[in-house]
Amino acid sequence: MRRRFNVNKALEVFQQLEEEGESASSSSTDDSSCSDEEAEDQAFTPGPDSGEEMEEGSDEEVVAAEERWDHPLWQSKSGIAWSPTPDTRIPFRAPDVRHCGITRLAVSYIQTIEDSFDFFLTTTILDVIIKYTNIEGRRKYDDWTDVDRVELRALFGLLILAGVHRSRGESSASLWGEETGRPIFRATMSLGRFHMLTATLRFDDRLTRAARRLVQQDKLAPLREVWDLWAARLPLAYNPGEDVCVDEQLVGFRGRCNFKQYMPSKPAKYGIKLWVVCDVATSYAWGIIPYLGKTTRDAPAEREAGGAGTHGGSERPHCHHGQFFHLAGSWRGAAKKKICLVGTVRRNKPELPPQLLQMKSRAVLSSLFGFTSTATAVSYIPKRRRNVLLLSTKHHQVQIQEGPQQKPTVIIDYNRCKGAVDNLDKLVATYSCRRKTRRWPMSLFCNMLDVSAYNALVLWLSVEPAWNQQKRSIRRRLFLQELGTSMVRPAQARRTRLPRSSSAAALLEVQQQVEPGPAQEQTKKRCHLCRGKRSVHARFYHACGQAVCKEHSTVVCSACSC
Repeated sequence: MRRRFNVNKALEVFQQLEEEGESASSSSTDDSSCSDEEAEDQAFTPGPDSGEEMEEGSDEEVVAAEERWDHPLWQSKSGIAWSPTPDTRIPFRAPDVRHCGITRLAVSYIQTIEDSFDFFLTTTILDVIIKYTNIEGRRKYDDWTDVDRVELRALFGLLILAGVHRSRGESSASLWGEETGRPIFRATMSLGRFHMLTATLRFDDRLTRAARRLVQQDKLAPLREVWDLWAARLPLAYNPGEDVCVDEQLVGFRGRCNFKQYMPSKPAKYGIKLWVVCDVATSYAWGIIPYLGKTTRDAPAEREAGGAGTHGGSERPHCHHGQFFHLAGSWRGAAKKKICLVGTVRRNKPELPPQLLQMKSRAVLSSLFGFTSTATAVSYIPKRRRNVLLLSTKHHQVQIQEGPQQKPTVIIDYNRCKGAVDNLDKLVATYSCRRKTRRWPMSLFCNMLDVSAYNALVLWLSVEPAWNQQKRSIRRRLFLQELGTSMVRPAQARRTRLPRSSSAAALLEVQQQVEPGPAQEQTKKRCHLCRGKRSVHARFYHACGQAVCKEHSTVVCSACSC
């Protein structure tokens, strides 16, 4: 029987462990500084999502094993006994990986580049956005024309193309300009319609939002319905490999938001924090949970609401490992959840023994290990007065890599896997479709488009690995270019009037595959007699082959020609 790993449970465990770590650090009296490598990264090794007990035994067996140690133990402030030797360390054994990579469901679904993106942005999501956007548009504009799937997809395609041109900070008027803009924008829709759609784009009913926030206690109410539908698609398309990484992503936003975070280590500083699960090999975003604020005992449902958007499973019961954030005292609870953890630990954690914190009497490049029955802690001295602390529930032996640095294997594995989410953040920011906005749901939705576009690239290369193989350095830009172009083509094909811009009109003529006929020759043009002094529209006449305005033309009776 194949057992499945639950993404929602794993992310909730990490969020709970982080909050327990923050409360433990606030009660500690040790104010020592942290090492520069102690980033708040995390990785985990999820096992099967079943109710079976772990192989390391119950808490009573663990205590009994600690009492049987013959050598002196290291006692921490929290009462945990550590041993300098791995005599009774119980290894973490996980089943083998059954399958990793793209799923059969995604393979059967994806035929084109556009299909790989549509796997995440489904028609159900589009219909929800169309419903609430039309409701908001009718309230806001008297001459509102209802949006449909073709026009909404064209809007998303233009946002993606704006990201391809790296026009995140460029004004929309410049994108639609005759001299500074691109013809594909003017050929798809007018600038006024683009402004109208972006101003009315909604993901819920604005009038019922306050009641839903009050009843459901959900801070993500303006985006909850769309977020749940989108996040549920992420684990269905791809199974991560042996290593996965859990880390923070900050979506930059400086407007009003009651769960906005300040993270000085991030480039944006202020924004919405997301917990992201990524595959280490491909940086595929496998699961995402928004951080809606620290939970309290009076409001335990807030964490459940924040984690409801990421659910589903993956058919790979093998233990996965990567970075783990600054927590040292809850590895037993994580082991009961079938999760194996590897990552850095802060010095002020009361679970660490004082022997691992000492630096004065130790040589440079030396390593000191501490063991319990379920966890391994290592203290490494990379240089004078610098101590790097790591915790692992995967490693159970004293292993040091040979070389000039003499790093423990725990640090080698940590450095190998810690950058998956950071790599995703870097790739997404390179061609981001985010625009300047005062509404945080719009900012978060643009990040959903960016992540979906990158995940679509991973899926497409899994289906077609030889696609643009000779252009590996720019394959992502070519992918986004083709994706955005394919999304705007249906809207261009159904335009009944050509735009005034000659370049945009030429692009539409090629797209619609029609030759300019009499109906198009009779479109309004400039009067050749005004000599450009006034901006007057004129009618084209076949007799003289010129455009003449009303002031330079006379009415002639067709019956008497007088």
